[in-house]
Amino acid sequence: MFNVEKIRNDFPMIKNAGCIYFDNSATSFKPQCVIDRVSEYYTNENCNIHRGDYDLSVKVSKEYDDTRKTIKKFINCRDKNEIVFTHGATSSLNTVAYGYGLSHLSKGDVILTSQVEHASNILPWFRVSDLTEAEIRYIPFDEDAKFNLEKYEECFKDRKVKIVSLTYVSNVMGYKYPMKDIVRIAHKYGALVNCDGAQAVPHMKVDVEDLDVDFLSFSSHKMCGPAGIGVLYAKYKLLQDMDPVWLGGGSNARFKSDKELILKESPDKFESGSPCIEGVLGLDVAARYLMDIGMENIEAYESELSEYLVHRLSELKNVHIYNRNTDTAIVSFNVDGIFAQDTACYLNANKFALRSGNHCAKLLIDLIGTNESVRASLYFYNTKEEIDRFVECLKDITLEKCIEAAI
Repeated sequence: MFNVEKIRNDFPMIKNAGCIYFDNSATSFKPQCVIDRVSEYYTNENCNIHRGDYDLSVKVSKEYDDTRKTIKKFINCRDKNEIVFTHGATSSLNTVAYGYGLSHLSKGDVILTSQVEHASNILPWFRVSDLTEAEIRYIPFDEDAKFNLEKYEECFKDRKVKIVSLTYVSNVMGYKYPMKDIVRIAHKYGALVNCDGAQAVPHMKVDVEDLDVDFLSFSSHKMCGPAGIGVLYAKYKLLQDMDPVWLGGGSNARFKSDKELILKESPDKFESGSPCIEGVLGLDVAARYLMDIGMENIEAYESELSEYLVHRLSELKNVHIYNRNTDTAIVSFNVDGIFAQDTACYLNANKFALRSGNHCAKLLIDLIGTNESVRASLYFYNTKEEIDRFVECLKDITLEKCIEAAI
């Protein structure tokens, strides 16, 4: 049974933060078991991997490699060698754009994306478009950034779309897009799908075999793991057909002075240099921790929080919510007559941590009519009591109080 009070005891930052933390789309708190695993590595296992001919290096190398098995189970992929460790979701998304896009796209091809994307899932494709002369097109969305499958399929009628690059969950609107249908339609017309899973994987069960998605990127730090480590999942045949973005030690089997280069098999060819070992080991524990709780349980509880937050905020006549029908525990809003950053500053003065701004989704203004909003993003360790305190605080907000808070 899901017990939020018991879960909250696993997270030291809940006691130590000195605030109510509603910025989980930016990064999540870490449970003590993850903190202990990172500390254990630095205290008792500190060495490099895949290089040392001694027992300690062999031991840690195996622990590092076994994390692929954990992530394989976590996202239900077919082969652990379809898991590439990167620096984060941004690194993973760039690897797809440059490792696949540059070598497989050309003039006349279409990259299909959307205006709800995070910068990490659109700026690399801008550059790929410039270098290959492939065209960027945007999926027409319904009002308030809702997805329309019929409009989406219309984008394929000229059969020029070669890759669809789309988020699974919007980091501003909180909408869960129909990824299985998105993939089905893309494959029907011979296109591949690159999925930004940064806001999805930490909050729901993501099954890549069921989705049949071609690429999936996500970050450790948003799912209770350490920062500086991410995952790129790709179907193995695609990894074999991709070029690594970085070259260096660990990724090659041999190279010679005449420039002959033989790369290792995937995923090793994508992991040049000394990796973030402690990050991978911490990610292993974080994924196991989430699976022990149950991703279905996490999604169900967050759905309760989301409905409650929207309900309570709707009681405030001066608050405009941009995504009342959010599918996740992400709610974006503004207070009438108050700039988003001033609202966030006032909330900070009252011990609430939220983000304001455009949230790295700078094209979204064309869909929702505002360039700045305040975002409350909750995780499975947040509570309805925290929401109540949050709403009570907003009841008293005025422009004058915001100015005082900023001084």
